[in-house]
Amino acid sequence: MKHDQSSALFEEAKKIIPGGVNSPVRAFAAVGGNPPFIASAKGSKIYDVDGNAYIDYVGSWGPMILGHAYPPVIEATAKALEAGASFGAPTPLEVEMAKLVVQCVPSVDVVRMVNSGTEATMSAIRVARGFTGKDKIVKCEGCYHGHEDSFLVKAGSGLTTFGVPTSPGVPADVTKNTLTVKYNDLEGFEALVKANKGEIACFILEPVPGNMGCLEPKEGYLEGVREITAREGIVLIFDEVMSGFRVALGGAQERFGVTPDMTTMGKIIGGGLPVGAYGGKHEIMEKVSPVGPVYQAGTLSGNPLAMTAGIATLKELKKPGTYETLEAKAAKLEAGMRAVAAKYEIPAFFTRVGAMFTTFFQAGPVYDYDTALKSDTARFGKFFLGMLERGVNLAPSQFEAGFMSLAHSDEDIERTVEAADEVWATL
Repeated sequence: MKHDQSSALFEEAKKIIPGGVNSPVRAFAAVGGNPPFIASAKGSKIYDVDGNAYIDYVGSWGPMILGHAYPPVIEATAKALEAGASFGAPTPLEVEMAKLVVQCVPSVDVVRMVNSGTEATMSAIRVARGFTGKDKIVKCEGCYHGHEDSFLVKAGSGLTTFGVPTSPGVPADVTKNTLTVKYNDLEGFEALVKANKGEIACFILEPVPGNMGCLEPKEGYLEGVREITAREGIVLIFDEVMSGFRVALGGAQERFGVTPDMTTMGKIIGGGLPVGAYGGKHEIMEKVSPVGPVYQAGTLSGNPLAMTAGIATLKELKKPGTYETLEAKAAKLEAGMRAVAAKYEIPAFFTRVGAMFTTFFQAGPVYDYDTALKSDTARFGKFFLGMLERGVNLAPSQFEAGFMSLAHSDEDIERTVEAADEVWATL
């Protein structure tokens, strides 16, 4: 493949955009090489400025579950644009979207629309703090909840150690109330709660993490977390920005049968446009202004274009058989990748939850951040670049999830497995 125009654009971009990209992982620092600059997309494919086509398993990091440029979504959004791009006022579309979310997501009685996943999570913890009157929050090491200051921490030397900022510009005073615990460690969470009894406002948790690779909760973990938080008066927030409407129509909480107090959402509910949302029980959401004292606002919240694209997407996803089809497609890809790995005896551990998946280059098992970090990132980088050159676009990091869409055909999946076979033979 030729990448002349993409390379030239990247060099130009680096002069005027930090690192040449508007989100760090796009710079390919974790895998080497230069990123292709994308000109268009359709169905399961993306096309770069040099005319190369790629079978796409990034899907704009999750929202393109129907495939790119899905006609009903495009047509509805174009029609909405003719009526006006933004009003800064209530619209019927916001009400329709809210009804769809409440119908689908078990934990949500009331929902507030925002513009990004980060806005959703930062707002949710503010509401949880306002509801409980407590300051401390708990997050899992390796779980990503956006770039709000309180979330940018790593674990300390012990369970009760206050969070240490992992980014310059984040004051220690801001993160001192952020406690961290390992994902899938129920005993560790119980000990953390005991050491901070009566002081924790909320536990924000990705029920299915996607930013240390796709991980699956151990049997009983989510149920145990729910029992502890309910007992101790801690607001349980499921961050379903990534897993929402993807691992099931009602998200991970539907798939695993565990209902949190609050949920944050994004990605799919905007059909590819910028969007986020947070919601939960009536008694908690009544704390949100203008009904309650917890302030949160946004000029473009409930934007009519995002609402239209999201409504069109959710209506398609509600059709019978949708998630069975997604599950079958993802399972076929997983089976093919497992067969290739076995053929070459290269250490690999596969995780998949519904239409989210990751191939870890290690023997496994992988169940938390520490075990994910044992992966051979150099080998993954070679695998990634080899797949890209063969027309398969994966996430450019060992520690990101892949996403299946309804647009991926059997031929796409078979070609992906063939490409993997060719690449693994070189590893």
